[in-house]
Amino acid sequence: MSILIISSSPHKYGNVRLTAEACKRIAEYVEKVRAVAIDVYDFDIKPCKGCVSEDVNQCKLPCVYEDDMKRLYEVVEKSDGIIFVSPIYWYNIPGPLKNFIDRLTVFENAIFIEGRSRLEGKATGFIAIGNDTGAIALIQNLMAILNSMGAVIPPWALAYHVSEEPVVENKNFMLDVANVVRGVVTMIKVLKGIERATYWYRADNEYLEQVTQIFQQIYKEFSTQRTLKKLAK
Repeated sequence: MSILIISSSPHKYGNVRLTAEACKRIAEYVEKVRAVAIDVYDFDIKPCKGCVSEDVNQCKLPCVYEDDMKRLYEVVEKSDGIIFVSPIYWYNIPGPLKNFIDRLTVFENAIFIEGRSRLEGKATGFIAIGNDTGAIALIQNLMAILNSMGAVIPPWALAYHVSEEPVVENKNFMLDVANVVRGVVTMIKVLKGIERATYWYRADNEYLEQVTQIFQQIYKEFSTQRTLKKLAK
């Protein structure tokens, strides 16, 4: 069982990538599942050509483009769940993430090619981070898209931080992030028949302390990396 964390930020040591890394470590160290974290800014992802609008039978794998989506399709397909971590760009996601999601159309369109969406049944979670409003608009848009592609949305599947302050200063956000991870993992287990969930959201002090320590450790690591980067210039 594994989950995929997809972020979309040009800032390697900012709140978005920090939160994505926290999701990965929470999945691995707290929820005890495999996790892979990628940021779409690190890949060459061309805008969707829209083959499906001309002929539904032409939107199929392999995609007509030869870019990094070829290997990202494999990563997505191997995952049991996906968590999106995105900055807020005018009430929505940034361009590179939009390109990535548009290119997932070939998975959804597999309904008409193979009889089933390749995203059907994948549990999904959504996290938005920004300095201004627009978090819910971003999240509800992603939820509608992914559910329309066949993905499953578990309870407590969203978290957002709207502030100029570091995410490590927002305990409610860190707890919500952890429960997005927990919710996605729990839904995967339920769908696979591994367990029957008795409760979804965890808010006890021990859990909050574990999660806070993970965030703070990553914050220290990122601060060190930022310092070294400045010194290297």
